[in-house]
Amino acid sequence: MAFWWALCRAAALLGVIMAAVPLLALQSQPTARAAPASAPSRGFTWPLIPTPQVLRTFEPPTQRWLPGHRGVDLAAAAGATVYSAGDGVVHFAGPVAGKPVVSIRHPDGLLTTYEPVKSSVRAGMPVARGSPIGVLEPGHEGCARPCLHWGARRRAGASATYLDPLALLGVVRVRLKPLETGDA
Repeated sequence: MAFWWALCRAAALLGVIMAAVPLLALQSQPTARAAPASAPSRGFTWPLIPTPQVLRTFEPPTQRWLPGHRGVDLAAAAGATVYSAGDGVVHFAGPVAGKPVVSIRHPDGLLTTYEPVKSSVRAGMPVARGSPIGVLEPGHEGCARPCLHWGARRRAGASATYLDPLALLGVVRVRLKPLETGDA
């Protein structure tokens, strides 16, 4: 008899849970939807003047721990002035793995990175879109000639989402490809 009551209680509890899940899902829907992470943000500009040639495009890895190209490489001469792509606050300016890097946190939480850049700014300094943040140094290993590696991401660590910085400018081309066999 005790087994029967335990089974009835478990079934009743399961029924309550099954009824509550859809209701909770409806309640957890935001009333205003945020723009997707890949949507262009307003107020961004090229970090180099004049508009540079893109030497290497963004190549996201298939899994976050696999290799990929988490940014774009932009052609420029060594010593060229590098500008903040948008308003923000300098998050970091200094060496990372021996390379000079500047990163800027923007009001919407986006972080843009610039390397190899000899910084003219310090962490905590506010910067405006188009303001100088340093000069390009030679030696980015991904380029045969001097270039700026420009990256963009949201969050950090295991939850980091890398974005194509060209999407911030609205210059990314959408390329459609056919579904592969077995895709539905």
